[in-house]
Amino acid sequence: MQDKIVSKRSLRHYVMVLVKGLCMGAVDLVPGVSGGTIAFVTGIYEELVCTIKSIKFSLFRLLFKGKFAAFWNELNGSFLLALCSGIMVSIFSLSKVITYLIQTHPIPVWSFFMGLVAASAIYILKDLKKWSVQNIIFLLIGVALALIICRLSPTETSNGYPFIFLTGAIAICVMILPGVSGSFVMLLMGKYETIMYAVSTLQWDLLLVFAAGAITGILSFSRLLWWLLKRYYNQTVCLLAGFMFGSIEKIWPWKEMISEGVQNNTTPAKYFAYSGLPPQTTYAVLFMVLGVVIVFGIEFLSKRVRKAK
Repeated sequence: MQDKIVSKRSLRHYVMVLVKGLCMGAVDLVPGVSGGTIAFVTGIYEELVCTIKSIKFSLFRLLFKGKFAAFWNELNGSFLLALCSGIMVSIFSLSKVITYLIQTHPIPVWSFFMGLVAASAIYILKDLKKWSVQNIIFLLIGVALALIICRLSPTETSNGYPFIFLTGAIAICVMILPGVSGSFVMLLMGKYETIMYAVSTLQWDLLLVFAAGAITGILSFSRLLWWLLKRYYNQTVCLLAGFMFGSIEKIWPWKEMISEGVQNNTTPAKYFAYSGLPPQTTYAVLFMVLGVVIVFGIEFLSKRVRKAK
C-alpha cells in the first residue's frame, strides 16, 4: 500500500469502510454467506487481501523500535481499524438475535442456513472454467469427508481451549474467501452455537482463545490456503464445495427429531410415515428458498458492481 494513497484518504472514506465492516460482520454470523463475498461486492476485497498478506512478524520490529507512524502506515492500520470495528459491532449486537432465533425457531432457521450453504456451494463452483474427471473426484472426496466427519463426530465437540483455538484458526482462513463461510466451518466443527452463545453472554475466556486462534490462522494457515488457491484453484474449490454439500446433513432442519426417533428405535422413514410431513414443512421450504435467493442476489449485485467499474 503506497503511503501517498493512504495519506490522502478522508474521514468519510473510513466511515464507509466502517459501514462495509458492519455488513461483513452481519453476514459472517450466518453459515453459508461469506464476509469475503461482501468485501468483494463492496470493492474492498483486494485491499483486504493485500493488507492481510502484508502482515508479517518483521513488521512489528518497527513498533519495537518506536516507529509508531511507520508501523501504522505499513500495517494499513486505519483501514483495518475501521473495518474490524464495523465487524465487531455487528457481531456483538446481532449474536443475541441469532442465538434467540435458533433456540425459539430452530426449523426455519436451520432451513434458512441449509439454503444458504447449498446455494453458496453452487456459487463457488460456477467460477470453474471447465470440468474434468479430476475436479469431480475432488468434489466427491469433499462430500465423502464431510459425511464422515458429520457422522463420526459426537453431537457435542470439546469446549476445551485447544479445540476452540483450532476452530478460530480454521474459521478465519475460510472467512476471507468469497463464497465460503467461516460460520459454516464453525457449524461443521460443532462450535457455531457455542461461539454465538459466548459472544452474546460475553464469555471472555472462550472469546480470547478463539481470537488467538483467529490471529494465528490469519497469519499462517491463510497463506497456505491462498497458495493452494493460486496453484490448485479448481481442485481446492471443488474440495471446499464438496465439504459444503456433504455437510448439509449436519444442518438438516429436523435432525433433532430424527435423532430422538433413533433413540426410540424408530427409523426416520417410520417417524415421518407415522407423523406425515415433517413439522413446519412450509416454513422450511420458504426459508430454504430465501437462503438461495439471498446468495444469488449477492452474486447478481457483485456482477452489477463489476460492470459499473
